[in-house]
Amino acid sequence: MRAEDVMVDEHLRELAARLQGPARLKSDLLTEARHGLLDAVEAYRESGLPATEAQRRAVVEFGSPAQVLPSWQAELAVGALRGLSLRMLAVAGVGVAAGDLTWRGASWSNGPRPPAGYLLLSNSVDWIWMSTLLLSVAGLLVVWASARAPRAGLALAQRAVGAGLTGLLALAMLAGCALFTWSVNLWDAALHWPPMIVGAVLVGAGYFSLTRAARGWLLATTR
Repeated sequence: MRAEDVMVDEHLRELAARLQGPARLKSDLLTEARHGLLDAVEAYRESGLPATEAQRRAVVEFGSPAQVLPSWQAELAVGALRGLSLRMLAVAGVGVAAGDLTWRGASWSNGPRPPAGYLLLSNSVDWIWMSTLLLSVAGLLVVWASARAPRAGLALAQRAVGAGLTGLLALAMLAGCALFTWSVNLWDAALHWPPMIVGAVLVGAGYFSLTRAARGWLLATTR
């Protein structure tokens, strides 16, 4: 950092501290802003202003945090929803396509029929993942529409989709853990069945990734 750029970098640090959202998008916004500010400083310097005054005018012209942050934060919220929707789409797609593979060929698959409550819970997990898949697609469509023509109604749609995906994630985690526990209680061999073990590890990793994405969206939206 050059000595003559101190005021510019202090202004950008203040903005960065108050922004929440995807790290890469946030970095891109700040980098673009820095280039614009330094270009303005250079233009004022060439017109004969001293370095300090050139920086002050460039920062004032750029805008205060109260003026800049709302639009930047809105853009970060859209980016966070995009990331959440993409992760949900990937994990839900795997859940829908591979859910039955966990049980295929299991030694207990031809045994006594599970209780009605267990079958209801199992079907509920499938429906949760299917709903998540569809809502993820809706989220990506809202993000696409927001990028083309931002409108107040789309901002409400973004919040609705994000809240829906977060709620479905919570339901999927509760229902999935309950189903896994019930399965182990019904069939002792389930805990030693390789597809079951691999599935549990992959689902756990998916839940961790989705939880981080949902938290990022919540922070970006409520900032």
